[in-house]
Amino acid sequence: MKKVIDVSLDGLPVEGSLIESDYQQLIEILNDGKIAAKSSADRQMQDMLDYYVMWAHQIKTPIAAMRLLLQTDENIESEELDEQLFRIEQYAEMVLHYLRTQSMCSDLLLKKYPLDAIVKQAVRKYRKQFIRKKIILNLSHLDCLILTDEKWLGFVIEQILSNSLKYTVMGSVSIYMDEFLPKTLVIEDTGIGISPEDLPRIFEKGITGYNGRENKKSTGIGLYLCKRILEKLSHTIMVTSAIDKGTIVKIGLDSVEMISE
Repeated sequence: MKKVIDVSLDGLPVEGSLIESDYQQLIEILNDGKIAAKSSADRQMQDMLDYYVMWAHQIKTPIAAMRLLLQTDENIESEELDEQLFRIEQYAEMVLHYLRTQSMCSDLLLKKYPLDAIVKQAVRKYRKQFIRKKIILNLSHLDCLILTDEKWLGFVIEQILSNSLKYTVMGSVSIYMDEFLPKTLVIEDTGIGISPEDLPRIFEKGITGYNGRENKKSTGIGLYLCKRILEKLSHTIMVTSAIDKGTIVKIGLDSVEMISE
């Protein structure tokens, strides 16, 4: 596209009048706009290809685990297969939400929802993982009405819970409202934590950090998606962490201002 447009510009007559000069400038503006649009489209396509490659490699892990279990153990417990199927479902949901964020604003349904109901729905999804890992759940009463999109906020909370469960070997996950910040949901775990050098970059796409690389469980896309979704909802997210002590995630739900695509 760029080459064709450049040729057409080179063939324009030399400016001989004010009108010709105006036309020349208009065509150059249109040309620049088309080149910028193509460049943006190319970047989006490359981002999508990069994500699909990463996702394809990641989803191979639970599939291979299921195949190994079936081949080596005739008396395999259904619970083990269920865990691997749950991981596959998570990765499938992740890629669907990644695609949907491209046109997220047209998919929003903003209403007032009780936060307690949204959180409990997310917790129910991970109840087997809490039981299997023997992680204690401390869920406080969340008496808070918020203006949000139930589906998108629910997905964000699920991602935070998923991370807490991945990186908490023993201990607890606590969910409560911040005592000082208005309408701020807190999800706190006693997991392995995030190193100080990795913490500033956790919302970048593809960043897994030391813990992610060490545990081979992170796609490096979950927190990136959370940040992106919450920004579209005009919510906020803040993370503090300490190695071997745990991580605290705070989601600010005080107000909503639509962000257009």
